[in-house]
Amino acid sequence: LKNTGRLVYRGEIIHSYPFCWRSETPLIYRAVPSWFVKVEQIKEKLLSNNLKTYWVPSFVKEKRFHNWLEDARDWAISRNRYWGTPIPIWSSSDGEEIVVVGSVEELEKLTGAKVNDLHCHFIDHLTIPSKKGKGVLRRIPEVFDCWFESGSMPYAQVHYPFENKHVFEKGFPADFIAEGLDQTRGWFYTLLVLSTALFDQPPFKNLIVNGLVLAENGKKMSKRLKNYPDPVDVMNEFGADAIRLYLFNSAVVRGEPLKFKKNGVLGIVKDIFLRWYNVYRLFVENVLLAEAEGRKFVPTSQLNSNNVMDKWVLSSLQSLITFVKQEMAAYRLYTVVPALVKFILSLANWYVRLNRPRLKGNKGPEEQFQSFNTLYYVLMTLCKTMSPFTPFLTESIYLNLRKLEPESARVDSVHYLPFPEPCHDLCYPAIERAVERMQNVIEMARNARDKRSLKMKLPLFELVVYQKDPQFLEDIKSLEFYIIKEVNVKQVTVRMEDGEGAVSLKAIPNKSRMGKSLKGEMDSVCSQLNELSTTQLREFEQTGSIVVGGHILTSEDLSLVSEFSGDTKRYEAVWSTSALVLIDTTEDPQLAQEGLEAEVRNRIQRLRKAAKLSASDKAVMHYHIQGKNKAAKSIHEVVVKFKDEIEKKTNTTLVEEGPGMRVEQALAESVSKVHDVNFDLKLISIVGKVIHLDEKKC
Repeated sequence: LKNTGRLVYRGEIIHSYPFCWRSETPLIYRAVPSWFVKVEQIKEKLLSNNLKTYWVPSFVKEKRFHNWLEDARDWAISRNRYWGTPIPIWSSSDGEEIVVVGSVEELEKLTGAKVNDLHCHFIDHLTIPSKKGKGVLRRIPEVFDCWFESGSMPYAQVHYPFENKHVFEKGFPADFIAEGLDQTRGWFYTLLVLSTALFDQPPFKNLIVNGLVLAENGKKMSKRLKNYPDPVDVMNEFGADAIRLYLFNSAVVRGEPLKFKKNGVLGIVKDIFLRWYNVYRLFVENVLLAEAEGRKFVPTSQLNSNNVMDKWVLSSLQSLITFVKQEMAAYRLYTVVPALVKFILSLANWYVRLNRPRLKGNKGPEEQFQSFNTLYYVLMTLCKTMSPFTPFLTESIYLNLRKLEPESARVDSVHYLPFPEPCHDLCYPAIERAVERMQNVIEMARNARDKRSLKMKLPLFELVVYQKDPQFLEDIKSLEFYIIKEVNVKQVTVRMEDGEGAVSLKAIPNKSRMGKSLKGEMDSVCSQLNELSTTQLREFEQTGSIVVGGHILTSEDLSLVSEFSGDTKRYEAVWSTSALVLIDTTEDPQLAQEGLEAEVRNRIQRLRKAAKLSASDKAVMHYHIQGKNKAAKSIHEVVVKFKDEIEKKTNTTLVEEGPGMRVEQALAESVSKVHDVNFDLKLISIVGKVIHLDEKKC
């Protein structure tokens, strides 16, 4: 064209083009003849059978899969490859005579040859004589689409209908299957098409759809790009259980994508497994210590402790078991695992924390063994409950805990034990409610301290709780011992919400909504809102409507917020939907000294821990306070004033190290700061035997 002068235009057009994702070579799309299944003829049956199934999450069934079935087209089941399952169709050269072979036995009869292998190179040479005088029929060259094979799984796996008919009929439809979201147009679809065409029923009853696990950057994981950590390395570093729980506790079990992060698996180990293991280790250590003192703990089935925290943890465990069984029956993994994790954290952060003195025997041997019995039951039951999710960690813990049981009662593995059943005699819903309210108040008080930058070791005069529900206030008062201890206040006061004008209400307008209806009167109405009394706002809270400036406003126009209207200089307030909590931040020299005493005691305990001393080891320490400024003098006064109390609580004799007292070698020493003053400690001697636990036993 160019040589003859007939070329009108020569140029390049840049456009997207398909490439093979494996070899990165260009692909050519071309139309080829295919064999189809007439899906459109059974579309209504497909939709009907889909309604008979239960999916988690349900939106995949109701939206994505339903829409795919609505638009279903005839299914091209043939592929032009050599390796694959041969399509069992023999055809004449003109395509007018076709035989579909249904079994090996039928093929042998039709061809007169023995058939031992169904791969292409063993049967493609076989011919079937034509019944219409067309010579011989030969097998078509196509093989099955592999998705046709996956959809045939329920039948092929038991060689139905040639064998195991009873086995197949007993297990079909399947009780449960699970696969990724991408199988909406794959396995889920082909299973349903074939089962509907063959039996007019769904192939499964229940289905869990998991989301896709992506690389950390949100892209598809690629073996070629290696954009993900090696799973074997992650497993070797953190364990299989950590990966399992990381996935169970992620969006992937809700059918949503997960950006896989190695740090996420590490977080499971640090935040959950270590806390769980530390509870178990604390139990083992204290049981061994009691045994070393000649008091052997033998667990009993009598869980009749009167301790409120014992009752709370036992009741919470029964509620957990009930919830897990209920949700697992509904295949909702995304609700089960968060509940299990929450219980483990509550066990570590609340039960053990508030019961540590009892577990260590500080409240007497009877209280100690009661707490042992409760914690043993909880740990054993938790092992059984968690065993389907973390099989290796639970097995390890169980095998050690079972040593406390008589040999005749021991089972070889936690996985041989039945899943626990809730014990209704151990359910105390009122205590669960009260403790939950106590926890909320404590968390709010901690937030109030943080807002004023007040350390937890500094005691405060008072914590005040405002709530209009008398039962709420009664629950708080019944547990004030724990609140006083955890928040470090001298007293807890509860008051009705409206008392002493501590709480005021304020109306917040929804200006985007109100502006459309009020237009020019918007500013006038907003100014009148500020003049509404608490009584008027309380009435609005009850009725849901109020007249302002001649306009009827509803809860869609206004929202109410509660505010603290008391002495904001003295009190720090934190409000939530449950209550208003105030802490009295008044400074006091006596409280400041008590706070310093706690700081000093903390430094002594740190050195004891670093020296691996047990609570029963009596130690002698020298201390030296550097400097002569006001802060140093204050610390010195505190040590002198509270010396007896410090020594009793730490089981440590304190000796001030003067200029003439030089110790050549200390067993252990530390230099730390207390209110920016260097506080030196030296462990000089240990009275009596030091007990070091064998870590392997723990």
